[in-house]
Amino acid sequence: MKRDMKYFIDPVKMGLLFLIFIYSFFSCERPDKRPLPNIVWITSEDNSKHYMSLFDENGVPTPNIESLARNGVMFTRAFSNAPVCSVARSAIISGCYGPRTFSQYHRRLALVPLPDSLQMFPHYLRRAGYYTTNNSKEDYNFIKGDEVWDESSKEATWRNRQPGQPFFHISNFTTTHESRLHFKEEDMQKPTKTPLDAFEVQPNHPKTDLFRYTNAYYRDKIQEMDQQVGEVIARLKEDNLLDDTFIFYYGDHGGVLPGSKGYIYETGLHVPMIVHIPKNYQDLVDVTPGTQSEGFVSFVDLAPTVLNLAGIEIPDAIDGVPFLGKGIDDAALAKRDVAYSYADRFDEKYDLVRGVRKGKYKYLRNYLPYNADGLRNNYRYIQLAYREWLDLHDQRALNEVEDAFFQFKAPEALYDIEADPFETKNLANDPEYLVTLKEMRKELNGWVKGMPDLSFYPEFHLLQNAAENPTLYGQRQKAQISKYVDIADLSLMPFESAKAQLISALKSSDPWERYWAINAATSFRSEASSLAEYIEPIGRGDEVLINRTVAAVFLAVANQQSPVGIMTAALYDCQDAAEALLMLNSIVLMGSFEYDYSFNLDIDRIQPAVKEEPQVQRRLEYLGVM
Repeated sequence: MKRDMKYFIDPVKMGLLFLIFIYSFFSCERPDKRPLPNIVWITSEDNSKHYMSLFDENGVPTPNIESLARNGVMFTRAFSNAPVCSVARSAIISGCYGPRTFSQYHRRLALVPLPDSLQMFPHYLRRAGYYTTNNSKEDYNFIKGDEVWDESSKEATWRNRQPGQPFFHISNFTTTHESRLHFKEEDMQKPTKTPLDAFEVQPNHPKTDLFRYTNAYYRDKIQEMDQQVGEVIARLKEDNLLDDTFIFYYGDHGGVLPGSKGYIYETGLHVPMIVHIPKNYQDLVDVTPGTQSEGFVSFVDLAPTVLNLAGIEIPDAIDGVPFLGKGIDDAALAKRDVAYSYADRFDEKYDLVRGVRKGKYKYLRNYLPYNADGLRNNYRYIQLAYREWLDLHDQRALNEVEDAFFQFKAPEALYDIEADPFETKNLANDPEYLVTLKEMRKELNGWVKGMPDLSFYPEFHLLQNAAENPTLYGQRQKAQISKYVDIADLSLMPFESAKAQLISALKSSDPWERYWAINAATSFRSEASSLAEYIEPIGRGDEVLINRTVAAVFLAVANQQSPVGIMTAALYDCQDAAEALLMLNSIVLMGSFEYDYSFNLDIDRIQPAVKEEPQVQRRLEYLGVM
């Protein structure tokens, strides 16, 4: 048959067209023939916005950071999605929420793969021709691909790129890291540059000399970090690159004064952020340089924003939404008013808290409210201020607001952040805010179920069943996870209204329905004591050891029954280090605060595989067993 030449393309021409397409795809030029813009991130570790006068009147001057705002946008509502390093950084590098991807635990027990078809975002920049460098912290919970960085080290610099090659560079400063506050009592003889009377101590902290000195010392570190930011800016000027480079400055999550890092309060999440818009690339954005924006941005939005500025297609698997680029003007930014947050296990301390900030309101859902914020974390309690806070609690020398850190939490909390920036007044039971409470609860539930949130299975179960493909596992279990959320939410109902459903779940053949029913029942404390007849048998012989442990917590909280025998036996029987770590969290809790039960653990009866886990060892060291 004779071919219709109208539709015939010569194979040689087809090959040439393909090469042209490939060249244009990977070219370092934009369609307007300009080189792609350079992008630099400057991150400072462990500081929220509360310590810089640019963002908060209670802060100190940071002139170098302030200089970036003159030709940029200052984001006054920027949030980390998690208040700790590896979890926050995993959200940044992937653009995905941690509870969806199984990257929500800090100190990871195992690296996990990214969602199918997704790469760490610098991979896409590098493929488009960027020189990608990281100086130098990574700390991701994901398995890293081979083509993420051209260089990631303490010596990494944009200066090693090819002539004219665009670059993406990260400078990370540890000057404000938590470890910098691990000074000793004798060090307090050294005066601080920040006057001790130049600020207010936040209302939930004791007003002691130690807390005031810690505040001043930390503000000194903020100013030292600002000088380092100035050095990066100076190098860009020296290389004649400032007018071609977007510069993002932000804190990698909130600060390290007690109750900040590790907790999804504003001091743990609300970070300073500024984006300098270069003179030669102002046309790539539709926002007004030299302005402030109250539009909400969070860490999952950083990856898509950088890809958007570079003209690279944003992968579908990313959860975040760009906040700079063409079509995103001041009005569009102003409409952004929601940010989500999460806290799970950080080091050896477990919790399960989810949060949403919408406008001026903040809603927190404490799914395990018996896990007091002040529960022991060995690294955190190196800081003298943490130790003093606990000592004052033990001496009953704190007022109600200061002592809340060591108390059983409400299952849900609602705060008006504008009126109550340090979240000291829970409005959840105020009839005036009932409509707002229900709206915020619905907002959070939609997000938790929609991900879906993998943390409704214990971490050890996910390691056993989901580690090879967490997001696929989550999608397969989405309906079941939604059911667990509903059981957990029975704690938000009056007890008599929830009782029949709790009993039904306690009798379920699904161990995780039993697990969540016990936790929900514990939220009611002594009001739910009548459920002991259903929960005592679980404590004596449930097929899942962790269910015996949470049953013992219920019996101690609701009925003042000693949990020691049940918990000790379950720990000795446990063969899984991650499950044992969760058990030990409850053992430490039952030996703390209002409970104060004594455990005499025999190290020889703990399984060898359990004792090898470093996080388990931290708990055993604290308990005096190792």
